[in-house]
Amino acid sequence: MRPRHARGRRTLTAAAATLVTFCAAQTLAAAPAALAAPAPAATRAAHAHSATASAVTSAQDRAARAIARSLGDASWNTRLRTAALKSREVPVTERASGSLKSRLATADRQIAAAKGLDTKTGSLLRLRLGDPSMRASLAAGTTPWVAAAVSDDDATTVTAYDSRGRAHRLDARKAPAHPVYVVDVDSSKALAAGLDVLREELVKDGIRSAAPAAAVDTTAAPRAAATAGYWTTKITAVELSDDEEPWVKGAAEIYTLVSGFGQDGKVRVDPVDMPYLDYDGTVYKPNQILVNWSNYKYNLADAVMMEEDGSTNYRDLAKAIATALLTITDQGTYIPLVNAILDAIPNDWWTDDPDYVDSWYTLARSDQGTYYGARGNGWMTVEPYFVEQF
Repeated sequence: MRPRHARGRRTLTAAAATLVTFCAAQTLAAAPAALAAPAPAATRAAHAHSATASAVTSAQDRAARAIARSLGDASWNTRLRTAALKSREVPVTERASGSLKSRLATADRQIAAAKGLDTKTGSLLRLRLGDPSMRASLAAGTTPWVAAAVSDDDATTVTAYDSRGRAHRLDARKAPAHPVYVVDVDSSKALAAGLDVLREELVKDGIRSAAPAAAVDTTAAPRAAATAGYWTTKITAVELSDDEEPWVKGAAEIYTLVSGFGQDGKVRVDPVDMPYLDYDGTVYKPNQILVNWSNYKYNLADAVMMEEDGSTNYRDLAKAIATALLTITDQGTYIPLVNAILDAIPNDWWTDDPDYVDSWYTLARSDQGTYYGARGNGWMTVEPYFVEQF
């Protein structure tokens, strides 16, 4: 994973977050629902989410212990040091050999299974230097300790292991002088595979969702052809809030769940990957299409921004969302779907993990300008954009 500035827990859970939205009345009405008791689907997903987080953390910790022990091999130690100094992240399973490779491959499979990913996803484990300040000591030949990345923003300590298997308790808020390798999950790779699973599972559960390579729903093809293209909402600029997190904090990837009623009057959810959102407090100008309006019946859609932090099981997430949304039917007028999606999110995603980032209610095709999320944790500048056919 890529080291990055933090996306803060305190910002996400601030009770006084300003509710600035596209439709103030709907947003203010929706706020209590976001704080309401979880729906049964969310309760079930909460247990699954906790199990996923535990399984991923345990696998990473076992991998960290194994890598630390392996550094007693001087030749391997040198090769890994060279790789860590040359690259921000090292595909450690692929570089390992012998019994270490076998242990890391097992950890990879356990992580993939915990996250609901197919085994063909491949190796997810990555190794990186904990902080740039450690480069000089590592380059000088100091044998590093190895720690597993944490997903908890509020962690105060982290455990690192040395080549003799001894544990060292470190301050999670201040990087140590001793170099530390951090064993992490490749969140970019996990998210790409996870969104494929999410789309597939949503469709299986009866929720329409755009295929990974498909830009337009086939049910909307006649309309798109008639107009020689289709209207979209394009993101021209976006920024998320920043805060201070542990130096060992695992990196994460952002994606957005766009929801509304499809051309057939049934609820649909279209996941949108946002891999460029690497750092908080930075304005990005992606010119990325967020909503493809040819997929939707009404001139309104909702957007829920999420974060992949290693503890997401995409099959469980899809099932929880589907369970919540399948009870909603087209009443001949637009119904906001953000509340239903938020109700499907397990409680601990609101408190212990930064999985839920922000939400935007009632996006309209004609919207143009800068709009803040309901949580006040980010803003997007959007504009209508017409995609012409060749």
